[in-house]
Amino acid sequence: MSKETERLKPDPEGIARACTLLEAGELVAFPTETVYGLGADARQGEAVARIFDAKGRPRFNPLIVHVADLEMARRYGAFGTDALALADAFWPGPLTLVVPIRPEAGLSELVSAGLDTVGIRVPRGEVAQALLRRFDGPVAAPSANLSGKISPTRAEHVLDGLDGRIAAVLDGGPAEVGVESTIIGCFDHPRMLRPGGLPAEIAEQALGRPLAHAPVGDTPNAPGQLSSHYAPDAAVRLDARAAHPGETLIGFGPGCDGAALNLSRSADLVEAAANLFQYLREADKLGQPIAVAPIPHHGLGVAINDRLKRAAHPR
Repeated sequence: MSKETERLKPDPEGIARACTLLEAGELVAFPTETVYGLGADARQGEAVARIFDAKGRPRFNPLIVHVADLEMARRYGAFGTDALALADAFWPGPLTLVVPIRPEAGLSELVSAGLDTVGIRVPRGEVAQALLRRFDGPVAAPSANLSGKISPTRAEHVLDGLDGRIAAVLDGGPAEVGVESTIIGCFDHPRMLRPGGLPAEIAEQALGRPLAHAPVGDTPNAPGQLSSHYAPDAAVRLDARAAHPGETLIGFGPGCDGAALNLSRSADLVEAAANLFQYLREADKLGQPIAVAPIPHHGLGVAINDRLKRAAHPR
C-alpha cells in the first residue's frame, strides 16, 4: 500500500468506515486503553499476513484477538473456571487471557501461530468498544508500530511509522495506560506470560492463589515470546528445487508444476504467509517427508523462512 493513510474521527461515520475497511481485509489502527493496536479481521488469512508485512515483524508470533465482550470471546476460546474468574474481574481491561482455541473458531492460523491456544482480550475504552461492537467479529491486533520500535500511544505515533503502509488510523486521542496488556495463560495452571497493565498481585487476589511463571525460554503461547512452534510429524527439507522420490513438494511461484501444494502461484508473499500453516498441515496428512521450494528472503519472506526453519529443525 502506497497511498496516504486515512485519519478517521472516533464518531459513528469514522467507526463505520473503519469497519468497512476491516471487512475488506485492510489494516486499521485503533486506540485501546493500553496502546494503539494494528487491527485486521482475524478470520482472513491474507489480512492477518498484512499485519506482519506492515510492521516488518520478523516472525509469526501469536497475535492477540480483540473482541467486545466475554460472550464474543467464548465463540473463539474455551474458558475454564480460572479464565472466567479473571475475565469477570478484569474485562474490559488491560488483560489478555490465553485459552484453548475452539476447533470451530474460524480464525486464521496465523493468529495463533499454528498453536492450539489463542490470546483474547476485551479492551476498555469507548472507541475500541464502539469499533468492536459495530464490527461484531474478532480483530487481531498487535501494537501499531514498526517491529522493534516504541509502542504508539497516540495516532501521531502510529502515522510516524505506518503512514502509507496501512489503510487508516482511528484517532481516539492518547492511550490511558500506555503499556501493553498483561498476558496470563489459562490453558493448564494460570501462569504469567507477560507483565503489563494489570499488576500480577491484583490478578492473584482474584484467583485466590499465586500465578505460576512460565519457564525461561519456554513461553510459547504469549505474543513476542514464542519459542516452541508447530512442526509437522514429517521431516521437512527446505530450499527444494524438486521433490525427491516419496516426498510431498510445497511450491512457491510459477514453475512448480510438480508441487502438491503451492503457497502462491503468483509469488505473492502475503498470500504465501496466509497459506503457510494450513499447507504444512495438509502436506503432513499425506504421510510423506515434506520438501519446500525456496522462498525469497525479503519482506514477509523473512518471517516465512524463519517459520519454515523452525518447522524443519531436527526433533
